[in-house]
Amino acid sequence: MEKILVVDDEMGICTSIEFALEDEYKVFIANNLKDAYQILDTEEIRVVLLDLKLDESSGMDGLDVIKQKFENIQVIMMTAYSSIEDSIKAIKKGAFYYLKKPINIEELKILILKALEYEKLNFRISHLSNEVYKKYSMGNIIGKSETMRRVYDMIESVKNINVNILITGESGTGKEMIAKAIHYQGNRSENNFEAINCASIPADLLESELFGYVKGAFTGAISNKVGKLEVANNGTFFLDEIGDMELHLQSKILRVIQEKEFTRLGSNEKIKIDVRFIAATNKDLENEIANKKFREDLFYRLNVINVRVPALRERKEDIPLLIETFIKKYSKQFGKKITGIHPEAFKALKLYDYKGNVRELENIIERIVALSKTSEIVIDDLQFDEKIDERLMNNDNLIIIQVGENFKEIEKKVIIKTLVSFDGNKRKTADALGISERSLYNKINIFGI
Repeated sequence: MEKILVVDDEMGICTSIEFALEDEYKVFIANNLKDAYQILDTEEIRVVLLDLKLDESSGMDGLDVIKQKFENIQVIMMTAYSSIEDSIKAIKKGAFYYLKKPINIEELKILILKALEYEKLNFRISHLSNEVYKKYSMGNIIGKSETMRRVYDMIESVKNINVNILITGESGTGKEMIAKAIHYQGNRSENNFEAINCASIPADLLESELFGYVKGAFTGAISNKVGKLEVANNGTFFLDEIGDMELHLQSKILRVIQEKEFTRLGSNEKIKIDVRFIAATNKDLENEIANKKFREDLFYRLNVINVRVPALRERKEDIPLLIETFIKKYSKQFGKKITGIHPEAFKALKLYDYKGNVRELENIIERIVALSKTSEIVIDDLQFDEKIDERLMNNDNLIIIQVGENFKEIEKKVIIKTLVSFDGNKRKTADALGISERSLYNKINIFGI
């Protein structure tokens, strides 16, 4: 049974709330902040119902202490003297919600349920365990969505097969991480993984980087240089952004793949190699072939197995896990202690359109953690280049449903949201949902709402 703490200087309010909740929760009562802190120190309280105006102190002060010492506890503020200013202040300080007295018990029950659900969802950065990484990651790739599970399955299938692989996907999706996972999970892991970015190196330098050269091959070649292809022997060679490689170099790479040999610049000596090639691109290579910008024969040599990496918008259910991972990473790097994220900020991060995919999300979290002065990320910490649609941010009638979510969970969400919108009125809720009141009561009992 979950534990709830009611903090109010009016005993009548405390006992009435205790009576209303005692069948579903273990309820503790405190008439002042001193007693409340004692209970919080000794009991595993999940939700605090806190009065804004106490006899000897301010509920806002209590909110500050609770969020500082017990950051994972959800606080619902209560007051008979509500104002928009107080509401905004309480939410910014970390309150989960703000209720006016007299308390509507049905509304309170729904809010407590939502607070508990959020607490489960809220990021426990300090408790992120190795088991999470083992279950939802491969190498440095993080994700538990169905699309990422398919990527994991593909990595598992190809890691020990000596065939060339083409990884496709938008910029920032983590194509190089996929290539590294294939290498380091497979039987070539004890040998080198060498990578080269075909878009970032000029063509003349790219050729010498690939093949190496002998002394005197060109002006400035004062000694022999081993190329990356030779270094990668018996391992994996990763050609990133292969779609940007110039045609004459495409021909040379094709020959290396076919003949499994090459010569250094300025030399006639053939060097045999055993290399698995993995290439990656964010371009449509078939379209590039049609426009005479990419060799068709090289495409078929590389595209023996294709691994498509989904864009972040295709796996938004992975965003919480990615955020958690990046907060942990950069908290350690910058010596910060970020332990949570406010619901408003979380909603904004979920709604944002990450054109730069996972890389952009990581950059956003890195900046937030670097500049953060508190233990919790709030909406003001987010400085997106594009504005979140205010209609989405402020529309309380929207329900977030994840791809592949269980139908029972979806039904439960719809019922709770509809109950809240009708202030707990079950007749209106049943009418809106198109079911009988009896059916609604049955579902409320089944779901424990």
